[in-house]
Amino acid sequence: MLKKGIKPLTKLGAKFFDKEDIKNMNIIMLGAPGTGKGTIAGILEKKLKIPQVSTGDIFRKHMKEGTELGKLAESYISKGALVPDDVTIGLVEDRLKEKDVQSGIILDGFPRTVKQAEELDKMLESENKKVDIVINLTTPEEEIIERIVNRRVCSNQECKTIFNLQLNPPKQEGICDKCGSELVQRKDDTVETVKSRLNSYFEQTSPLVEYYEKKGKLYSAVVSKSINKLGKDVAEDVVKYIEENF
Repeated sequence: MLKKGIKPLTKLGAKFFDKEDIKNMNIIMLGAPGTGKGTIAGILEKKLKIPQVSTGDIFRKHMKEGTELGKLAESYISKGALVPDDVTIGLVEDRLKEKDVQSGIILDGFPRTVKQAEELDKMLESENKKVDIVINLTTPEEEIIERIVNRRVCSNQECKTIFNLQLNPPKQEGICDKCGSELVQRKDDTVETVKSRLNSYFEQTSPLVEYYEKKGKLYSAVVSKSINKLGKDVAEDVVKYIEENF
């Protein structure tokens, strides 16, 4: 039985800072594909004024442009497999050097393995920074599959708004409400690929829950229509929690 609302698995230290300190936070979005990481991260970006960086978006951009990195990434992503650690770690390390994320960042899609988490810790420690909180999202598997196959994404890379044909449909079929661009379905948003991605997640990524719980960084939230808690609701609860505890 799913419990209603957000429940922290590990109580984080009750520290109170001003709004500027919140902007300096390093936040990780953790959860299986289709749990709403990107949607919730996008809301947190606007509410907390912290830039969101999605490794999936970076890979998809390279895939669309046909770069060598894009071809390599597609060979894994199309099968529902994770891109190798060394490739992903290098990509994130370069991204963390860019000016817009020097104060803080919301990482969506990284880390995916314990090795990646350990390397991220080293990257941040070298800059006297740390992971402040890990938002762990959970959703029933059958709901994840239904959600992903009905997902549509704005083709405009400056917009990238996400819609769902059942939960959050666009006002005009196939057209983005925000910018008017065409909506597309990602190549890997099929039932077969989703099931493969979920298997990869549970084998390689789920150990991160224990990794961050031991560090006292984990905060868990259920995202499910069965308890009437979707992305916007969870994001509001997360913002409230952060404002009260950081």
